Amino acid sequence: MTDEVGPLPDLIRLRSAGLTASINTFGAELTSLRDAGGRELMTDADPAFWTGHAPILFPIVGRLNDDVLRVDGREYRMKQHGFARRQTFSPVARDDASVTLRLSANEETRAIYPFDFVLDVHFSIAGATLAIEARIANPGAVPLPASFGFHPAFAWPLPYGRPRDAHRIVFADDVPEPVERLAEGLIAGDRPSPLNGRTLHLADDLFADDALIWNPVRSQSVTYGADHGPQLRVDFPDTPQLGVWTKPGAHFVCIEPWHGHADPQGFTGEFRDKPGVFKVAPGRERRCTIAITLER
Repeated sequence: MTDEVGPLPDLIRLRSAGLTASINTFGAELTSLRDAGGRELMTDADPAFWTGHAPILFPIVGRLNDDVLRVDGREYRMKQHGFARRQTFSPVARDDASVTLRLSANEETRAIYPFDFVLDVHFSIAGATLAIEARIANPGAVPLPASFGFHPAFAWPLPYGRPRDAHRIVFADDVPEPVERLAEGLIAGDRPSPLNGRTLHLADDLFADDALIWNPVRSQSVTYGADHGPQLRVDFPDTPQLGVWTKPGAHFVCIEPWHGHADPQGFTGEFRDKPGVFKVAPGRERRCTIAITLER
């Protein structure tokens, strides 16, 4: 669902009694999350499938039609999921259990996205929970149109001895049909829901046609893992869409809370009018959060 990211890492490590997180300043990307026993809970980043770990999606989520972003009649070229994951963030605050990484508008970003912004990504770790909060601030004089998404790739199977086909994702609340489908990266209508009640039983053939997309998701939490043993709870109170994605045969599954999504097929309008885009008023900010908790 996304292409490769990242030069050699400059890692920041956060620790608690229950978890250790490693974060790359390139892209503000979570690259590792280990339990107290040192077991890896995230993707193995096998280059045969996908080398990403948890890219930050900004200022778009998914693909634009023909990779074109339109602002006030002008056209700008932007690759899938935006540019934040290919930019180096600067630490602006740090201690043993938290760090805030910042990306501000610069010459390179303004060439493809003609807006001022400050994107802070704050990571904090406590006990068995890693929390990530993105703050999208508008220091400019005009409304800031944007989308934002998280894209963490968790180990499938998790490292607790259960087989791959025993893993599932369970929604905390009922999620009505249908789900959206993609064609060449663009929203192309609906497909039947693969849920059994609130449960998505993971299998490779679910992803033969790319991601599963709930829009809106109508649940702010899911639990991922096998039918027995430790599981991951993922809470996302501020994002109205959810994508679930992998490549068949890969050793990861992505649980992706989004505020925004790919262009619908045929969309050629202004970016600010695209479905899923929010607008930040001058001098204000928008926050999106995700919390990942290891439950035993």
